Amino acid sequence: AQAKVLFPPFEVPNTFGQYVSAQGLKQLRIAETEKYPHVTFFFNGGEEQVFPGEDRILVPSPKVATYDLQPEMSAPEVTDKLVQAILSKQYQAVICNYANCDMVGHTGILSAAIKAVQTIDQCIGRVVAAAQQVGAEVIITADHGNVELMLDQDNDQPHTQHTTHLVPLIYVGRPSKLRDGGALSDIAPSLLKMMGLPQPKEMTGRALMEFNAA
Repeated sequence: AQAKVLFPPFEVPNTFGQYVSAQGLKQLRIAETEKYPHVTFFFNGGEEQVFPGEDRILVPSPKVATYDLQPEMSAPEVTDKLVQAILSKQYQAVICNYANCDMVGHTGILSAAIKAVQTIDQCIGRVVAAAQQVGAEVIITADHGNVELMLDQDNDQPHTQHTTHLVPLIYVGRPSKLRDGGALSDIAPSLLKMMGLPQPKEMTGRALMEFNAA
């Protein structure tokens, strides 16, 4: 009872979802069970609140003992619903998390990891095609690595942990230049720039792209 809290919880004011909602825009959060909290609770700054205009789609993850048994997980079903949402043109922002490269990477089984990456490659191809069909823009990135390192070089054992490698960021949209570096705090400002919205003062990051002059 006498222990002092070293890192007390703190509020994250004016998150992306809150800000977009305040502009009267519609947004969608979509993932399978394993990553559903990441696109809802975590993305909303640790708050359970659903903002006005925020829809959510939860696709059940497969009921298997370990995901090497089904490395595609529920990505195809997530993609079906995601593509449908994009083509509907009813959302100004869509946040999706694919679980495969993390969850299958944790199994340490290379053949399953390869299948997971192939699955995501196919799914993202479908998503980008749908976005381009309706004139939408896409950011593809990650918050940490895992599947890119499946063998521990020091002991030749399977590597099952997250990595600290830099992650890729792929922007699909207008002619632009991406700046080097960047951090997760730059994602929300980048999305707002893509949407043509001013960045609120609470956001400390900065947009990663500079659009070419028309």
